[in-house]
Amino acid sequence: MSKALKIAPVAGRIGAVIKDIHLSGDLDLGTIQAIEEALLKYKVLFFRGQQHLDDASQEAFAKRLGQLYSHPTVPVKSGTSAVLELDSEHGGRANSWHTDISFVAAYPKASVLRSVVIPAAGGDTVWANTASAYLDLPEELRELVDKLRAEHTNAFDYASFAYNQKLRNDPAFLKYRKQFESTVYETEHPLVRVHPETGEKNLLLGSFVKRIVGFKPDDSARLLSILQDHVTRLENTVRWSWKVGDVVIWDNRATQHYAINDYGSEHRVVRRVTIAGDIPFGVDGRQSVTIKPEPAQAEDTPEAI
Repeated sequence: MSKALKIAPVAGRIGAVIKDIHLSGDLDLGTIQAIEEALLKYKVLFFRGQQHLDDASQEAFAKRLGQLYSHPTVPVKSGTSAVLELDSEHGGRANSWHTDISFVAAYPKASVLRSVVIPAAGGDTVWANTASAYLDLPEELRELVDKLRAEHTNAFDYASFAYNQKLRNDPAFLKYRKQFESTVYETEHPLVRVHPETGEKNLLLGSFVKRIVGFKPDDSARLLSILQDHVTRLENTVRWSWKVGDVVIWDNRATQHYAINDYGSEHRVVRRVTIAGDIPFGVDGRQSVTIKPEPAQAEDTPEAI
């Protein structure tokens, strides 16, 4: 039986702070169930004051939410089994709207992100509710996108999405990008994903989208822009100003997020543990399909831990 949590919504459509809780791998089952229920409702959960967590205890807590999942191309932090460190001094500035690792078929269910080094100002993260974005579409447009599919890939012009154009010549960023694209992944997903637990319909978009299947490039770009604009409308978003020791959990099946790169040369380090997900299916029941790597290269696909 789940326990009652002290929950304070942050925005009208997405996000809630969970108060007076000490995250660990030893939390009782009732509390874990309550966190999972709140995550489905609010999409993003914020926890202040979790400075007691280190890499091992962050992993131990994340394991209570499901199988851990390692990034398919970026190595985990040394000494850990599944911690991905995003360090601004080593290319870790993901300032584009995206759903994590959507370029593989069974992309992560959720992520647990812990702040380690935070700039004096700036470096906020914004999340968007892709379920409410879908509901905001005119009925005729919903009927259209229900039928469509799109290709996602990790081989894309990342710098074109970044407002800081210095990234194009930043050695740390270029090294990170080379590693990120060391194996090219492409997956065809439904444009509208049916959430496996809530049944909500979510727009599956973000900067990893390459094109809408069957559309000419210009038409694909225009429609994607219209749909993405619905996702990132302010009404669908919540913005979080980090403090050291904060932990944020988000439902990666029902959100996009954007790490704001507005802190110049200041240092920012966050560490992420992701939870394995399942293969999406669309309104018509069709599942996502892997395009690259070929099935014979299955050993290159990410694994749950």
